[in-house]
Amino acid sequence: MAAQDTARRVTKRRARTRANLLDAAFAVFAAKGFGRVSIEEVCEAAGYSRGAFYSNFATLDELFFALYRERADLIAAQVADALAQDGPDLDVPASVDRVTEVLLLDVDWLLVKTDFLVHAARDPAVAEALLDHRTRLREAVADRLARARGHTELPAVLGDVEGAARAVVAAYDGVTTQLLLDKDIDAARTWLKQLLTALLTDGSGTPV
Repeated sequence: MAAQDTARRVTKRRARTRANLLDAAFAVFAAKGFGRVSIEEVCEAAGYSRGAFYSNFATLDELFFALYRERADLIAAQVADALAQDGPDLDVPASVDRVTEVLLLDVDWLLVKTDFLVHAARDPAVAEALLDHRTRLREAVADRLARARGHTELPAVLGDVEGAARAVVAAYDGVTTQLLLDKDIDAARTWLKQLLTALLTDGSGTPV
């Protein structure tokens, strides 16, 4: 029993160390950019030794990907949860309101995300991981729209639910690019709401 307790404490401590490293890396990457950060800087920011780093991550690339995946999964969950609250009857305006209210619109995250995108563009393996996440995000949106299809029609110009899901993700991409430049979060939320409402309804907030 004592051995099990010790193992649990070690596991919790390692999980806490990993989380602290990810938090520190997020701050350092956002401030300096992925290509300008060393393992030593991440360790210093987290208050750990290189040994603690290597007990959790083999390389800085591995940590960077873990950080991206953690934040990206949070965004996918936020979108899915916001779209799931209406049951089969999808209230598009209400769902758009919820998505734009809870969605992570954070300039530091966008800086890290942009670094990851540039990194992925030069590394096929990383690009595959990024494409996998974007596919899961689209599938979460498409699944929700498909389950509501019998109750809520989408604009015919989008084609099918897959087309609608791609449009939703593209709208998010466009809004976050603008946010990265002007840092106006309130304007970004307003613009995203307007875009999603126009995409998923007749433009007036009424499903077609």
